[in-house]
Amino acid sequence: MHRWENDVDTEELVARVHPKFRPVWEGRTPAARAALAHYFLPHGSRKPVLEPTRPRIIKWYCPFAPQCTFPSGHRYCLNVYTGCTHACAYCYAQAYEPDHAAPKRDFAKLLEKDLADLERFDVPPAPLHLSNSTDPFQPLEARTGHTRLALAQVLRHRHRFTTVTILTKNPLLPVESDYLDLLAALGRLPRDHAWHDEFSRSGQPGLVVEVSLAFWREGAAAQYDPGAPTVADRIAGLWALHAAGIPLVLRIDPLFPRSPLPTQPSSSVADFGVPEPQTLDDLGQLVTLAQELHVRHVVYSTAKIVQPRGRQLAPTMQAWRTVYEACAQPARPTFRGGSWRLPDHVARDQVVAPFLAICARHGVAAKYCKRNLIETP
Repeated sequence: MHRWENDVDTEELVARVHPKFRPVWEGRTPAARAALAHYFLPHGSRKPVLEPTRPRIIKWYCPFAPQCTFPSGHRYCLNVYTGCTHACAYCYAQAYEPDHAAPKRDFAKLLEKDLADLERFDVPPAPLHLSNSTDPFQPLEARTGHTRLALAQVLRHRHRFTTVTILTKNPLLPVESDYLDLLAALGRLPRDHAWHDEFSRSGQPGLVVEVSLAFWREGAAAQYDPGAPTVADRIAGLWALHAAGIPLVLRIDPLFPRSPLPTQPSSSVADFGVPEPQTLDDLGQLVTLAQELHVRHVVYSTAKIVQPRGRQLAPTMQAWRTVYEACAQPARPTFRGGSWRLPDHVARDQVVAPFLAICARHGVAAKYCKRNLIETP
C-alpha cells in the first residue's frame, strides 16, 4: 500500500473535484481514486473547487468538457509541440494554440517527471493520444526528435497506458526514419499488462496511427492544408505504414458543404469566391483508399469556422462563414466553443449523409470524431 492511500487529505481532495469531472472518480477503488487525485489535481491549491490541471506534459485529455456530455473518462493527451506548421485553415486548435510552432521548454525533463508521478501514484492505465492539437510529426520533429523521445519513454512505462493513438498528417516521417520498431513495440501489450487479456480477446491493437487526409485533389489540399505534406506523400506514407503492419485509421475530416449548396436560390461554392474542397467523387476516392488499406474505420466531422486566438479569420474562412450563413437560412450558424457551425439538420442531411452512403457502399465503417475518441479503450 502506498503511504498516501489512507492520507486524510485524499478524500478531501476528491471531494473538491469540479462536478463536471467527478464521474471519473465514481465507482473507483480507494487506491485508484487517490492515484487519480494525486496525479491530476493541484495539491497545493486553496481553491474550493479543483479541476485536473496539474500535470506538465501528459495531461487530462479535455479540460473543458463535462463528463456527462463528453464521457472521455480517464485518458491522456500528450501534445509534443506548441503550434503547428501545417497552418490548416479549418484547424480547431487555432482557437487556443499560438500561430507559430515551437518545441516545449524542458520537454524531456517534464515528461520524465510526469511518468515518474504515474509510477509513484500507481495511476491505473488509460488511453494516450499524441497529439490532438499539434502534429507530432511536423517538421520540428526532424530537428528535435521529441516525439521519438516521448514514444520511447512511453514504451518504458507501457503498463501505464492502454491504447496509444498517434494523429498526424505526415505518415512518411515515421517510415523514412527509425520509428517503425517503436511503433510495433508499442502495439504489443506485455503479458503482465492489466489489459493484455482483454485486448487479446477483442483484437484491439495497442497502437493505432490516425492519418488525416480530407482532400483528394492536390489543389484543394494546398488551399486548405497549405503547410501539410502533399496528398501523394500522405498516401505513400499510409501504404508504407500498412506494409509495416501498423494499424491505421483514415480521418476524412473535416467534411465541407459541396456544390450545389443548399441555398435559395441554389448556388455553388465558387459563387462565394473559394475553391471546391471536396466533391462526391473526391470522397469516393478517399473511401476507396480506406477500403484498399483495410483501415480499422474512417473518422469524420463537419467543418467548423474557427475564430483564431488573437487574429482575424483568414480570407478563405471568412468566405466559408458567408457560405455557412447562406446555407443556414432562414436560421443562422451556431456559434459555440469558439467556432461557427452549420445547423444540425443541414450538416446531417447535406454534408454527412452522402458521405456515409459512400462508406456504406464500400463496406467501410465510419465513426464521428467524438465517438472515435470515447470508444478508444
